[in-house]
Amino acid sequence: MKQFYKILVFILFFSSCANYEYPSQVSIGDKMVEATGESLEGDTVSMPQDFVGQETLLLFGYKQDSQFDIDRWLIGLDMTQTKVAAYEIPTIQGMLPRMFSGFIDGGMRKGIPKKLWKGVVTVYADGDKIQRFTGNLNPNNARVMLLDKQGSIVYFYDRGFSVEALNEVRAALEN
Repeated sequence: MKQFYKILVFILFFSSCANYEYPSQVSIGDKMVEATGESLEGDTVSMPQDFVGQETLLLFGYKQDSQFDIDRWLIGLDMTQTKVAAYEIPTIQGMLPRMFSGFIDGGMRKGIPKKLWKGVVTVYADGDKIQRFTGNLNPNNARVMLLDKQGSIVYFYDRGFSVEALNEVRAALEN
């Protein structure tokens, strides 16, 4: 019986660490999948409902290494003076990261100025749902999703930052 419990704990632990590769299911014109996260300020954020009424650019990151891509997007938006509400959405799937969410969020708070905490929304419970929707192939690339004022997707890009993609976002905002 003791052996059974050891095997059960082993299976549960490693199954919670499993990661899967999903192709993108995003179609322009669709609504974003509903998900809930928490800003680094501690506020619950319901997506896309909380973004209705404004054009919103969501920058999803699935690995710590995707922060490099997200930073390039944010710098590009700033340098071109693009007027859009932009949110970083660290999206982490699995039971194990949820268990350490306080530690993970605390680490992010140490590296991000407090005035920017509202714009960083971490998703744990719905992490797998978002990754299934946006795809997680090439996970170092940010997933860039532009929502219109009604919460519909008007632009999606998942191939890493490029000036051409930034200009496509800007053009979509002008239409």
